[in-house]
Amino acid sequence: MTQHGVIPVIDLAHDGVVVDDFRTAYSEVGFAYLIGHGIPQGLVADVFAAARSFHALPLAMKMAVELNELHRGFIPINTSTDRKSKLADVRKPNQSESFMMMREAGPDDRDVLAGAFLAGPNQWPALPGFRETVVAYETAMLQLAQRLTEIVAVVLDDTDRVVPRSFERPTTWLRLLHYPSQPASTPDDVYGSAPHTDFGFITLLAQDDVGGLQVQSPDGQWLDAPPRPGTFVVNVGQMLHQWSNGVLRATPHRVINRSGSERYSVPFFFDPNVATVIAPLPSCIDADHPQRFEPVVFGEYLRAELQAGYQRHAQSAQS
Repeated sequence: MTQHGVIPVIDLAHDGVVVDDFRTAYSEVGFAYLIGHGIPQGLVADVFAAARSFHALPLAMKMAVELNELHRGFIPINTSTDRKSKLADVRKPNQSESFMMMREAGPDDRDVLAGAFLAGPNQWPALPGFRETVVAYETAMLQLAQRLTEIVAVVLDDTDRVVPRSFERPTTWLRLLHYPSQPASTPDDVYGSAPHTDFGFITLLAQDDVGGLQVQSPDGQWLDAPPRPGTFVVNVGQMLHQWSNGVLRATPHRVINRSGSERYSVPFFFDPNVATVIAPLPSCIDADHPQRFEPVVFGEYLRAELQAGYQRHAQSAQS
């Protein structure tokens, strides 16, 4: 493992040291640049081109696929606020807009038949080639995330494979984010993305060349995580933090775009099935490390997070 500033770099091509590097990076920092991942850069370029094409559409065309109760579609600017942030007094909405797709689930899918939270089909804009490009990227990222899940199982000594078995029908989110440039005079309490920790398992982020992502170090400093060609920025979410009994860090991060340019990013969030009960693994509990977290059903946790952060889900809860 090498260092980029203080954010480590993990090379998946170095099989002999990946587990140790992963354990060190995510127990100490919670963020890392990932290289040697095997995702073609042409595919990454294609998904960014798709994102720019979508966000260049007239607003009416984007609103035709506005975010629905299944959390799929267009999320307009000023409709998402990190109200549950413990890191800042967040009162103003994030200055971003995005398109969201999740795991495609048809009428015969087990989760759809069971009425599981968020299970269902995606909705797509009238944009030639868009769906095919986004689905191809999501498929590649799913394979990479599953590989990382196997590494996590080894890191946590999960011999019963509790973690990998929770991803047989995963909860996946692919988000095409667009951040307008914020003037230098923008108040300090207005963010592209307010300080937060991700609520799920792991996040794999592709950035354009504009920058703006900042990561909070263990001593509380905000550190730039600048774009680095050919890499993904990968971080641990709250559910993996709890599965590991706090061993792996869910690190706060934020986006501030004062670049003078528009910023695009493509995070892929890889989370367990909504029915999964997240509790610290027995291998992470001993006399020196007592259990820190009570069990939680991921779907229930997820519903509360979405209702707190998105106008669409808050309205659904009130209706």
